[in-house]
Amino acid sequence: MQKNHQGPLSGIKVLDWTMWQFGPVSTMMLADLGAEVIKIESLDGDHGRQFGQVSGVGSDAYEGLSSNYFEVLNRQKLGIAINLKHEKGQQIVQALVKQSDVFVQNFRQGVAERLGLGWEHLRDINPQLIYGSATGYGPNGDDSKKPAFALTGEARSGSLWWGGPEDETPYNLHGVADQIAGIMLSHGILAGLVYKERTNMGQKVETSHLGSMMWLGMMRDGIGLLEGQELKRQHRSNMNNPLWNTYKTKDEKWIAFSMSQGERYWPIFCDVLERSELKSDPKFSTSEARQENKHIVISALDEIFEGKTLAEWETILTKSDLIWERVQATLDLPNDPQVLENKYLVPFDHAVIGESMWHQLPLTFDKTPVDTKKMAPSLGENTEEILIERLDYSWDDISSLQSEGVIL
Repeated sequence: MQKNHQGPLSGIKVLDWTMWQFGPVSTMMLADLGAEVIKIESLDGDHGRQFGQVSGVGSDAYEGLSSNYFEVLNRQKLGIAINLKHEKGQQIVQALVKQSDVFVQNFRQGVAERLGLGWEHLRDINPQLIYGSATGYGPNGDDSKKPAFALTGEARSGSLWWGGPEDETPYNLHGVADQIAGIMLSHGILAGLVYKERTNMGQKVETSHLGSMMWLGMMRDGIGLLEGQELKRQHRSNMNNPLWNTYKTKDEKWIAFSMSQGERYWPIFCDVLERSELKSDPKFSTSEARQENKHIVISALDEIFEGKTLAEWETILTKSDLIWERVQATLDLPNDPQVLENKYLVPFDHAVIGESMWHQLPLTFDKTPVDTKKMAPSLGENTEEILIERLDYSWDDISSLQSEGVIL
């Protein structure tokens, strides 16, 4: 049974009874930090195993790979498949809880309790347990039991108005709520582990799509709440500051500029572009003038940037002290030296796909380095090893459990 021995959480044992993205992200981060994470699935598996396509990209090309979605959210984990509707299945998990530091679940309120895996029951089994609970709308209130996915949390939190065109159409954020809520839950679990280290006491840690997305938008929405106004979405053609914008190049690539200090950078910007007339023109010479004439200045800059390729502009801009960056797409990332040098993507020999590139946790530790070692488990991959090594079950016990439909 391959275990994750590196990382600052080495020795921490986590039971991961989660599915889809929110919960699995939180436990995958703990696994990336070195914790031993056992993913508990039903005999039919996490529903994410049947999720074959994301944004039109599927896993049909690889025989033996059921879901790219499941694969990228469950690396580094061990896998056990149990029928939790069977009393003996519940007993297996409860026995594992006695040996574990963390238990995480993301089911609707009431499900865990019905299966004997609620906080009140598990804390009696292990008072030092950190119990992570992931929900759509938070633990309290009339909507706490509503079903939820990422898009519902993004909608309720106000975040579908953050970006996109200046019309009245909500802008899909493509699962950001699952990712940030998973990060938030892992953050809370780590704080719970610190408290446990100090007091020898466990506790329940909860977060939600709604709360996490509101926190992600805290700066933007905080300003709106202070001022009592909705912040407006702005199309790139209508930006008040042309130095905080994106521009298309001759070869259909894009460059992003991120300079909020217009008075400081505008003269330098014009010199780098070798367009001194923009610097001296009274319509553009001050921040106020540029804002008043924003459509004119952006149109002029559009024409300028479309005159050279991205490579040509990079040669020019690299010599300057302007704050800029090329706009990359997913398949640009494996060829980015900065990404590779910092190991934000690492090469991985996948058992089905072969040589590939995987995201690595963007944290570095000089004493306890993190590493990406293991692909997601197949359904029930480690069931027998876990029962034998962790719970002292015999092969006869396992055979009996299989015949009773408790395990695969």
